[in-house]
Amino acid sequence: MQQEIQKEPKKIHPQKFAMWIAIGSIIMMFGGFTSGFIVRKSQGNWLHYKIPVEFIISTIVVILSSVTMHLAVKSFKSRKMTFHKNMVTLTLLLGLAFVVLQFLGFKDLYAQFAWNNNVSLQFITVIVLVHALHIAGGMVALIILFLRTFARRVKVYSATGIEIVALYWHFVDILWLYLFVFFLLNQ
Repeated sequence: MQQEIQKEPKKIHPQKFAMWIAIGSIIMMFGGFTSGFIVRKSQGNWLHYKIPVEFIISTIVVILSSVTMHLAVKSFKSRKMTFHKNMVTLTLLLGLAFVVLQFLGFKDLYAQFAWNNNVSLQFITVIVLVHALHIAGGMVALIILFLRTFARRVKVYSATGIEIVALYWHFVDILWLYLFVFFLLNQ
């Protein structure tokens, strides 16, 4: 009789699992914000806007930063540390460019409303501020990753930390793509 070999289910690292739970919560929160936006917009008294050009540029920049983050993870796993350092640095620089472009884009968007107290501006403000908090979290993670990358020699090649940062940064990318398309369709 042949003995069956039982495969143990692949276990997810607890910190990765926590990140997935957080991402699920954030998705639900932005789903609620954007649903509320749509419902309130249909009731009238809504100001329309044009998508700032900075949003288009920032979309390209954040997609590029996701590519460089992916390459950073891949190069770390294959122990190509010089390339890894370059990709982490480039990801951080692209992340900073994304932050600046987002700031300029939302500044332009707010200028279109002439700072009046319309409800459409209030909805956009909530979405923008919560989105900014998530970008800030991603930037803090990128800065920590950058500092750790250059502060020490790697003795243990555990990719868990960089994978978690990459997961969150890719999520910030996808979240922005969602918001960009949302703003584009609801202008």
